[in-house]
Amino acid sequence: MFNSRNKVNSMFIRNSIGLVFSLIVSLIISIKQSNALPHEWIGVPKSEYGEQLWDKQSIKRNEDGSVRVLSKFIPKTKSEITKDILYTMDINCFEKSFRDVDVSIDEVNSNFDDLADWQDPNGDKLILSVIGQVCRLEN
Repeated sequence: MFNSRNKVNSMFIRNSIGLVFSLIVSLIISIKQSNALPHEWIGVPKSEYGEQLWDKQSIKRNEDGSVRVLSKFIPKTKSEITKDILYTMDINCFEKSFRDVDVSIDEVNSNFDDLADWQDPNGDKLILSVIGQVCRLEN
C-alpha cells in the first residue's frame, strides 16, 4: 500500500510539473505573438536601386492633416553594410512632400524626430510611388 501511494504521488507531481511547464510555454508564446506587430506590406514598382514597400496597417492621420506610414527600403544589392531600412515617414498629400521621422534597421531601436524638415521627393520614383499610393488610399 505504501508503494502504490508513492507511485500515485509521483505521478501526480510529474503530471503537475508537466502541466505547469505547458502553461508557461503557452503563455510565453502568446505574449510573443501579441507583441508582434502585424504588417500588410504593399510594394511599389521597383527601381534600379531596389524596392520600396509600405505598411497598409500602419497608416495614421496626424493632427496637421499629414499621413504617417511605415515604409521599408530593400536595396537591390545586399551586404553587411546595406540592409533593409525601415522609415517612418509623414506624407503631405497636398504638397506631395514627405519627411522621415524615424530611420532604423529594426522596429525596436527607433528614434523619432517629429521636427524633421519636409522634403520634395526630387524625382525619386520609389518615394513618389509611396506618396501616390498612400494618398490615393487616404483620400
